Amino acid sequence: MPDPERQTRSRLVELFAEHQLHPRHDLGQNFLIDLNLLEFVVAEAQLDQDDVVLEVGTGTGGMTAFLAEKAGAVISVEIDPRVHALAREKLAAFPHATLLLTDILETKNELAPLVLQTVRDRLAERPGRRLKLIANLPYSVATPVITNLLASELELERMVVTVQYEMAERMRGAPDTNDYGSLAVWIQAQSDCRILKRLGPAAFWPRPKVDSAIVRIVPDPVRRHQLGDRRFFQEFLRSLFQQRRKVVRKVLSNQWGDRLTADSLSAALADVGLTGSERAEQLPVETLIRLSRRLEPLCGSSSRTNSQGVAESGPAEPNPQQPNKHELHLPSREGDSTSAPPLPASLTVTSPGA
Repeated sequence: MPDPERQTRSRLVELFAEHQLHPRHDLGQNFLIDLNLLEFVVAEAQLDQDDVVLEVGTGTGGMTAFLAEKAGAVISVEIDPRVHALAREKLAAFPHATLLLTDILETKNELAPLVLQTVRDRLAERPGRRLKLIANLPYSVATPVITNLLASELELERMVVTVQYEMAERMRGAPDTNDYGSLAVWIQAQSDCRILKRLGPAAFWPRPKVDSAIVRIVPDPVRRHQLGDRRFFQEFLRSLFQQRRKVVRKVLSNQWGDRLTADSLSAALADVGLTGSERAEQLPVETLIRLSRRLEPLCGSSSRTNSQGVAESGPAEPNPQQPNKHELHLPSREGDSTSAPPLPASLTVTSPGA
């Protein structure tokens, strides 16, 4: 197996010039060119032959080759056919790397069925395989990729990803801060999340206008189990943080007034040490989990399960405000389809050996 090509800034500039290409800003194409940082990401992934790596944003295959050198299987997803073609050429020597030319998202709230099925297939090839998300994530899809993976039935061993630094701060947000929202609660309730490094624009080509961060997320199976019905917890968080400035009693009464009496709501709040006059943004993660568990048998969940093993329900109430930056991208609760839509005929699935 050959050593991975070291795609420095000068090499990428040369490669794009040879093929008369330019990076697409609309797709968030900012390639990680600091090789020390790239090697740091791969080291933090702790890869061996039992690992199946999901990478979002193949680009020209610079990180993909380093991942394929150590992992048992790599599934790399790219939406741009131009750089996908370059990556196929660069990764031809790695037959265990599967390159998918498709959007990672079916919608912002649903991962592409093709990607999910490919991951399941690779995991099933050998007992004891582990799934890891290791990627320089395009800024535009970072939040929905992470949140939807955590909401899926897939058991992730870890994620090591580069994201916009502002997003990393929101993932680590604490109560009573501007960064605290449903994204922070959703991640922290079921995993350990750490910012490993802050990256300046010079680590990428082309240079982004903002700083980035390398973030490690390690899901905790025990904490995930302690959430109870995760579909209900999703609905609970969405309700509270879509109206983050309103007091908890008012939000819960509006959301589940048909199932909660005033007395039962007061009792549930008192059981977790609340009066109901608090706001969601003030409550620690542990308190929100306890309140969700307390309300779950009273409110239940009218959700159905979609093709990803996650919740669907009726349409949410329209929100006249602008979308909140803290809003959690979770599996869709709009519409009532119970099966995944058919794959577009234009989708192609290729591997370097094809």
